[in-house]
Amino acid sequence: MNVTVYHAEQCDPKKCTTVKLQKQGKIRVVTKLNMLPRGALVLDPFTVKSASPEDREIVEKNGIVGLDCSWNRIQKSSTMFKGKKYHRTLPFLVASNPTNYGKPCKLSTAEAIAATFYIVGLKDNAVEIMSQFKWGPHFLKLNYELLEAYSCAKTSAEVVKIQNEFIGG
Repeated sequence: MNVTVYHAEQCDPKKCTTVKLQKQGKIRVVTKLNMLPRGALVLDPFTVKSASPEDREIVEKNGIVGLDCSWNRIQKSSTMFKGKKYHRTLPFLVASNPTNYGKPCKLSTAEAIAATFYIVGLKDNAVEIMSQFKWGPHFLKLNYELLEAYSCAKTSAEVVKIQNEFIGG
């Protein structure tokens, strides 16, 4: 697993999924943007292209970059999102973390990373990430049908279509 997370230091360290994953040796945390790896898939809530199975090669070769910041202050962290080539958003999913339980699209960093792994077809990595948290396996169960559907799509456009059918359905 090659995961790097830019930590904006805006959250409670006791509840921070990034801190826990770093302690477990699952991810690398950086506090300077110039320390982020080039060519990695960047989880970016401001872009229009969704993560999809077509991103698997990028994830396997260069990894995933996540952003750990408060959802209340995410606009201030948007300087991270200048490039766009490998930037991806996540489709509709429901959070299971204790802070945002049941809220659509308000995923913790761990949930976002796991969802990305699952969608690109690296499901074992998703399970490994979520197994670090008591509530983690529930995230995969809660979103199972959507994650499976997204992981069976071929392109970002297909993922968005599945999302839209689910939301409108």
